Amino acid sequence: MENTDHASFIVEQFAEAGYQIDPDALTLLTEQDTSLSLISQILDSLDESTLVVGPAQIDPAFNTRTTPQPGTEYPIVPRDPDYEDEDEWTGELDVISDITDQSTCVGEYREFVDFFRNRFSRLGDMLRNRGVGFRPIESLNRRKLGLVEGREEVSVIGMVSDLRTSKNGHKMIEIEDTTGSLRTMVLKNKHDIFEQGQKVMLDEVIGVTGNLSDDGNLLFINSIMWPDMPLRTSSELGERNVSGKAVMISDVHVGSDTFLEDQWLGFIDWLNHGGSVAGNGYVDVKDIRYLVVAGDLVDGIGIYPNQEEELAITDVYEQYKVAADYFNQIPKHIKVIISPGNHDAVRQAEPQPTFPEKIRKMFRPDVVFVGNPAVISMDGVRTLVYHGRSIDDIVANLPGMKYEDPTRPMIEMLRRRHLSPMYGSRVSIAPEKEDHLVIDKPPHILHCGHVHTVGYTTYRGVTVINSGTWQSQTEFQRRMNLKPDPAKATIVDLATLNTNIISFQ
Repeated sequence: MENTDHASFIVEQFAEAGYQIDPDALTLLTEQDTSLSLISQILDSLDESTLVVGPAQIDPAFNTRTTPQPGTEYPIVPRDPDYEDEDEWTGELDVISDITDQSTCVGEYREFVDFFRNRFSRLGDMLRNRGVGFRPIESLNRRKLGLVEGREEVSVIGMVSDLRTSKNGHKMIEIEDTTGSLRTMVLKNKHDIFEQGQKVMLDEVIGVTGNLSDDGNLLFINSIMWPDMPLRTSSELGERNVSGKAVMISDVHVGSDTFLEDQWLGFIDWLNHGGSVAGNGYVDVKDIRYLVVAGDLVDGIGIYPNQEEELAITDVYEQYKVAADYFNQIPKHIKVIISPGNHDAVRQAEPQPTFPEKIRKMFRPDVVFVGNPAVISMDGVRTLVYHGRSIDDIVANLPGMKYEDPTRPMIEMLRRRHLSPMYGSRVSIAPEKEDHLVIDKPPHILHCGHVHTVGYTTYRGVTVINSGTWQSQTEFQRRMNLKPDPAKATIVDLATLNTNIISFQ
């Protein structure tokens, strides 16, 4: 960056934070080719009385920063003198569910039929287990023959085949089961149920209760039911006599020209050296037993138009070689688990198998590669790892969903017991004999990425984590006004599922 451009950049960063900068301080920062991470450190150190930032506020930042590798300006607290790498990982990791080496689909018509029947059957069973007396749609036609008397409520389970709004503003939902189809309506004056109706998605499986019209051709909905998670606390999801922590990250995007290498090297240095990360308090890295990556390890090639203009590494295998060099530096007492995403060199259709051998062999042998999605057990903690591409569909189709709060669309996945309810929208789904995106057994943790924002919460005993990115704002995100929340790692205590976020930004 030219000095004039760099000076303007520095002035802009301080101005956006509400400060002016003294010319001598600006000269000092310009001569040092200051990074954004160092500017952030300086801003964090300023007190409320500061109006003009001078050399006195700049000098401490240069004096205290350390450099994990040449050119890195990330402030890491010096290595804990009592820290010793245990060299070998001690734990129990099981891969419970993964499409890798199990895919059977070739795209024939019959496979689509079997796929949707499998989805309907499994999600329908979850609804029936909730104790409601659901009927087949075919049985409702008996009303036309006079075989069903009165105006009693009826309940049916169906897969949503059509959604639209009537000319009078009512919500029309068409559902079907293996016996037939049924038109249903949510009246706009029933405000609570109408709000529920607005959250229905195509292709999902729901239960509805209501009253039939006189001719039996229309059901007026009184309530809508989703398969949902059972209402349990974290402790009720299973006994976990474990200790240690897991680190959740995603969307590293090695190879992109917006990959945050300085911050990433700071993260790797912290995993190796222990100690505290400046401004984040102390986390004992000796307690870390797992590192889980939820997809988009590299930026890939040809993922979107003109991507080559935004790449620092234009060969996808070279991207993976660089990524492998990074991950091979992680201490061996941490088990690394890596799942692919839509930027990785695997098939785009979900469920995605894991990386090909040509890529896997670049990494050291103890790295565990799984597909997307995958269910793993870390010392008994059942974790569902899914890259999260369906969040795009959920945000686009459900009111109130925002990329800034990624946990909300993830909760909708749990409510529907399905990772990608809509078929044929932004997510390409392979018609396997079994729908691998159905959430059968409630996990302890649901871990996603994809949207480049960070968040965590708890829903019905499930810890919900979106672990963000290691990539700054891309040109596409700038055009879409999407602001990433990069360079953060989410730490989960496996014994309590307590969660906190450490920033390396």
